[in-house]
Amino acid sequence: MTESSRSIVLGRLRQVLPPAIELPPPATSGEWQQFADPYQRFAEVLSSVGGQAVRVRTIAEANQHLLSMDTWQSAEQTLSAVEGIGPGNVDSEAIDDPHQLEKLGFAVLPGEFGVAENGAVWVTDQSTRHRVAYFIAQHMALVIPAVIVHNMHEAYGRIQPADHAFSGFISGPSKTADIEQSLVIGAHGARSMTVYVVESQQ
Repeated sequence: MTESSRSIVLGRLRQVLPPAIELPPPATSGEWQQFADPYQRFAEVLSSVGGQAVRVRTIAEANQHLLSMDTWQSAEQTLSAVEGIGPGNVDSEAIDDPHQLEKLGFAVLPGEFGVAENGAVWVTDQSTRHRVAYFIAQHMALVIPAVIVHNMHEAYGRIQPADHAFSGFISGPSKTADIEQSLVIGAHGARSMTVYVVESQQ
């Protein structure tokens, strides 16, 4: 199709388009799905997608659990953006080129809250200089306060994406499958993900 033919076709399509209608804002209140124990549901869903939730009382308890993990102990490069956990041997604040994180073995990063219905965690770049750390590490731990909302409707009521250059939901480690339905974990991101749900931030 030549450029002129393309323009003619697109022009005709524009002539028959229905008028634009302003959509209502997404509903954040209503009779949405609720769970008797949001944390339990969060942990179950996260496990079903290849991750694990660990409920701890304090940051120190989360740190103790982390230091006992084989994946942390065997990682050549480790990074922690959470005070009181680690510390890692990579200082992301001292790195200007994010390509220097290409061999990152384990990253401990902050999250803001979890979502029970899909095991997701809301993350932003507020405490992390290089957002690639959420995706480049071989293994990852997210540390969140003990705030688990029931569903995505409640989640959207809590977030302000415009306040951050980067933000998003992460649920479990990287997963991909081909047409033969062979599931591969870790092909495009972390091979494992642990979420520490911390009761007290002291």
